[in-house]
Amino acid sequence: MNKIIVAIDGVSSSGKSTLAKQLAKELQYVYLDTGAMYRSVTWYALQHKLLLDDEINKTALEAAMPTIKIQFEYDADNKLQTILNGQNIEKEIRGIWVSDHVSQISELRFVRERMVALQQQMSIQKGIVMDGRDIGTVVFPDAELKIFVTASPAIRAQRRFDELVGKGENVSFDQIKTNIEKRDFIDSNRKESPLTQASDAILLDNSNLTRKEQFDWLLNKVNEKL
Repeated sequence: MNKIIVAIDGVSSSGKSTLAKQLAKELQYVYLDTGAMYRSVTWYALQHKLLLDDEINKTALEAAMPTIKIQFEYDADNKLQTILNGQNIEKEIRGIWVSDHVSQISELRFVRERMVALQQQMSIQKGIVMDGRDIGTVVFPDAELKIFVTASPAIRAQRRFDELVGKGENVSFDQIKTNIEKRDFIDSNRKESPLTQASDAILLDNSNLTRKEQFDWLLNKVNEKL
């Protein structure tokens, strides 16, 4: 069977990564978490004090980009882990500290150029499911299937709040909702590769859909394309 590239873009906390992982497992495709890649660079910048009080040391960060190596590995429970320069940082990059700053880092041209190059390199062979914010518009404009996922800010905030609280994080709903609205604005208005729905992408508003309903819908679209 011919393999395709599935590009899943969408707003933050819309569940696109969960959908992408499910689909990759179902099709036995490779899954690439582009959001984790930008989060990894953000974590690197925070750890090396290249991002302080919302001020980015762009010169130092750009100089460091060639040394940043990102890989994905599955652990013993078959859960995807993000590895930065040999260190597993999967837990660290999912916290609110990184979430509050990732949009600032991901809008930088030199960061995006480096990440896009890595993403395209990882995907030389088809049979890829990739999610992010510019996959269908910039990384893979010729992808055979493009999906754009969205949901209302309040619903996304509740989902994210439940997820973080379930992991034991001390966060508030208002803090999460403010973060999501801030990221939506920055992602949609940044100069470099702004978040936008590709003209040939299919819209999925999952505000009132269960995870199973979303996945069944997506799998149907993939089967139609195949």
